[in-house]
Amino acid sequence: MKQKGLGRGLSAILEMEQYVEELPAVSRMEEIDVESIIPNPKQPRTIFDDDALEELADSIATLGLIQPITVRREQNGKYIIISGERRWRASRLAGRKTIPAYIREADDKELHEMALVENIQRQDLNAMEIAISLQRLIDECGVTQETVAQRVGKKRSTVANYLRLMTMCPEVQAALKAGQISMGHAKAIAAAPEDAQPSLVKKVVKKELSVRATEQLARRLAEGKTATTAEVAAEEEFPEVYTRIVEHLSRLLGEDIKIKRSADGSGKIIIGFAGDQQVADLAAKLERLSK
Repeated sequence: MKQKGLGRGLSAILEMEQYVEELPAVSRMEEIDVESIIPNPKQPRTIFDDDALEELADSIATLGLIQPITVRREQNGKYIIISGERRWRASRLAGRKTIPAYIREADDKELHEMALVENIQRQDLNAMEIAISLQRLIDECGVTQETVAQRVGKKRSTVANYLRLMTMCPEVQAALKAGQISMGHAKAIAAAPEDAQPSLVKKVVKKELSVRATEQLARRLAEGKTATTAEVAAEEEFPEVYTRIVEHLSRLLGEDIKIKRSADGSGKIIIGFAGDQQVADLAAKLERLSK
């Protein structure tokens, strides 16, 4: 379920530079000695993938650094990175002596805010990492959800959905961090009773349930059809192929599909209906599918 990648590439870089343009700036670009540049000590990103850096370094060695980094001049003559630490690290790997950089004016608060914004705009973050960075942006920079949404280029409702993850149970947060479930899974789990959520997320991870299957199970819990947390944990574990059958039939027929299996391995596929009209509609669907 975990999404992997080297980042959003040029589009993310340009988004960050557009944001930086809004700040007071020295409107010039210079070639700066690589060794005179230092990382931002409050940079949220602390781990850089070695393979990804080497790939970027190879590109820079061949084509040069296409997009300049952005820095702030320090009193000691050094330059602290506002955005582009990964590009700076790769440039050093590529053996570059100087790299192009925009020089901006920014106080410590603006510097920290920009570092957090750049971190959020990375595509290889999981949902929990994004939620944590958004919360840090609010707490440490004193901005509102509205301002955060503008800074990171997301809808306010999207920001609110990420921040809601911060209030979910530790089991959900751990699964998100590990990439075992998606944002969609977490949203579905949130619809279940709070005391049932820890067991539900364990079941989702163990059986690798889809978002749709998670929504159905959460709805059953919310409706009281599975009364206790223990029943969720004790529910019979069908092979994964059974889950696929239920999902396919649900998509095709749009009905309540269940599987009942006996101890000897035999069983039934049950299609639920609410009345005669629903049966008639189901018959019409089957006729269309058989043509």
